[in-house]
Parts: sequence; C-alpha cells; structure tokens
Amino acid sequence: MEMIHAAAQYVDTVQRVCGAAGGEITFRGTVHRVRDMSDFAFVIVRVERGLIQCTFQGDEIGGVKRSEIRDAMVVEVSGTVREEPRAEHDVEVVLSSIKVIGRPYDQLPVPLGKKYMGLSLDVDLPLRPLTLRHPAKQAVFRIQGAIADGFADYMQSQGFTHIHTPKIVVAGAEGGANLFKLDYFGNPAFLAQSPQFHKQYLAGAFGRVFEIGSVYRAERHNTSRHLNEYIGLDFEMAYIDSMYDVMAMETGMLKAVMAYVKTHCAEELTLLRAELPEIGEIPTVRFHEAKQIMEEKYGHKSKNRYDLNPDEEVLLCRWAKEEHGSEFVFVTHFPSAKRPFYAMDDPDDPTLALSFDLLFRGLEITTGGQRIHDYQAQLDKLAARKMNAELFESFTMLHKYGMPPHGGLGIGLERLTMQLLGLGNVREASMFPRDMNRLEP
Repeated sequence: MEMIHAAAQYVDTVQRVCGAAGGEITFRGTVHRVRDMSDFAFVIVRVERGLIQCTFQGDEIGGVKRSEIRDAMVVEVSGTVREEPRAEHDVEVVLSSIKVIGRPYDQLPVPLGKKYMGLSLDVDLPLRPLTLRHPAKQAVFRIQGAIADGFADYMQSQGFTHIHTPKIVVAGAEGGANLFKLDYFGNPAFLAQSPQFHKQYLAGAFGRVFEIGSVYRAERHNTSRHLNEYIGLDFEMAYIDSMYDVMAMETGMLKAVMAYVKTHCAEELTLLRAELPEIGEIPTVRFHEAKQIMEEKYGHKSKNRYDLNPDEEVLLCRWAKEEHGSEFVFVTHFPSAKRPFYAMDDPDDPTLALSFDLLFRGLEITTGGQRIHDYQAQLDKLAARKMNAELFESFTMLHKYGMPPHGGLGIGLERLTMQLLGLGNVREASMFPRDMNRLEP
C-alpha cells in the first residue's frame, strides 16, 4: 500500500532555472520553437510562465537526434545553466539530456513560435486550445486572473463573504426578453442574467457579500463589446448611507486591483505593453449634466433621453481625462424608467434612480446603485411597472421581514480586461467566448 502525502511547495520553473545559474537543472516543458544554427540548435522550451532558451550541441544527445526535435514536442531536459544576457531571463541551459515524453502528430496550424502571431479572430477563436499556448495570449488571461484574484483579495479584506449563487433561476432579475429559457424537469426556468436577487438575499444575511461567476444574456447582438456569457465581478453591501458608499468601495477596490496586477503580472504587462491607470479620486457627474457637458463642450446633442450611447461614453471619458486627469468617471442619477425595478428612486426626484455606471477609457464597465429596502416601496414600484408581485414573492420576502439599506454593483470582467489591455474586441478577453454564432470550442 502506498501513502499519499501533500505535494511539495510549487516553485515556478523559470525561477528554478534562473536560481540554478552555474549548476545543473532538470525540468519539463514543451518545445516552443527550434532555431537550427548548423552545428548546434537553440531549442526554446515553453514552461508554465515563460520561455527558456536551451542549446542542443552536436547531432545527438542520449539517442535523440537534433533533427528530430520539433515544435510542440513535450520534453524533459537536463543541463547546465549558464548566464547569457542575449537570452530571455538572461540564462540558457546547455543540454546534457533530453527525453521526449509527448509527440505531435501533425504540424501546428498556427505560428506559435513567433512573438506575435497576428491572427484574425476568425482564425484564433476556433483554435483557442492551441493559440492559448502562446505567451502573449496567456498574458491576457494571467492578467485577467490577477484582476479576479485582486478583487477577491480586496473584498475579503473589507469583510465581504465569498458567495456562490445559482445560475438556474425561476425569473430574471432584470426582466425583458434577454433570457435563455430552460426546460427544468417540465417546469420553465432560465439561466441567470444576474446574481442580483441572491446577492440581496445574502446581503441581508451576511451584511457584505461578493461573487465571481458567469452571467448569461440572450441578446441578439454581434458587437465588439458584447458577449452572451461573461464573468461578473459582483458585490452587495448592507447598512449603507447612500449609493456613494458603493462607489467609494469600488474606487478602493480598483486601486487595490491595479496594485495587485502590477505586483503579480509585471512581465505580462511588459509583454503586452499595457499601461495600468493611476487612480486617485474618480469624478462623478449626473446623467443630465453629462448630456449638457457633451453638447456644450463637444457639440454633441444626444437623442437618447434614457441612456448613454457608445460615442457618448467615449466623450465623457475624454472629458474626465481632460478636466480631472482621470481615466474613470462615474455617471449617476439615470432616469428611473430605464433602470431595474429594484433600483431605489431619488427621494428628491422620483423620476431619477439612485443608480450609476462607471466608465473606463470610453466604455461602461460597471452598473450599480442603491436598492429598494422598504417592502411597500418595492411593491409600489412593481405595481407602477405593471409587474405581477406574486411572481416575485420569494424576492419581496426579503423586504417583508426587514432589510437594511443596501446597494452593490456588477463589473464585466472581460470588458475590464479589454479596456485595461487596449484590446479591440471583448472576445479577445474571453478564453472561449460565447456569442450568437459560437458554441465551440
């Protein structure tokens, strides 16, 4: 009988190799590219988080011929580590042993060995299981992972509990027709278009909660900024004084996330030539004031009385940068008619909702606000919207038995990643994007 013990502490292979300069090393990886130099070859091996230059001297090492080495081979190599300032990470491994432990059966359909592959989305996306092996592609998602990790780290530091809400629901949190319908054992159900109801339930129980999870929107769009499934970064907090408490929490979170990404993804940021924003204070502007600013400063007269068009989001971010030196701007007090039924109306002007968007580099990345906490107020708003309160009894139970003032927000992780890295299409920031035309891979 064998006894299984805990795994040894992981050490990144690049760090191990760099730390072994002047000594011997053994590691495993995948051949990224081969550069044959007549009497020797550079064999660039891709490991978990980088590339390691190896030199294959002579025609054969341990029965493995130099001519046999090809891209996408999985190998275990040993050799002497020496300093080489022209190599990545300033070291190279002079091979003394090479063992092939996995072989490709066909030539790669994409040039993984190039620094930048230059693929169109139509070529890239169907081949994602392969293209995600490329360091530049990996860098996008390592940074995205760090955004989510930084978000979770900050939320927990602020007393938030990490929750997991159901993605099969009986009703949509935001209404409308953009719901994916399911047959749930003979009963109608939907994929969750938001964790909103459950966030509010749990804010009433735990006080402060956050989630990182999938969101589904059955919208028939095919734009560079929309997906039908995306990852939401959500939080909800109780015992607030106003929606500005939620906005302050987001500001602190974004500062912490940028610091986290800078610390954990320095090499990836350099590879992608990405610039993180400096966040001091984030300016706020009311919706109607924003419309006036765009008309008076930029000559843009809007025909949309209830929301911001994409070109207006760009103009407002331009204004925030020019006037306040900020790449972010909060837009508050949207018309109540176009905000969800759970959004609290402004007591001073019930035609406006205590709701906000956060724009970043010309794109809305966040929607949030204060929620209705009073039972009668929630029933009245459902009635005003001509919505059947009986269909929302499990939701209004929250209010019926006492609920503190609360609010929260949702951030699209892919949109934030896209804007942070200057990508041209949100699909570039989704590992396996789901849109109207894509269910594979």
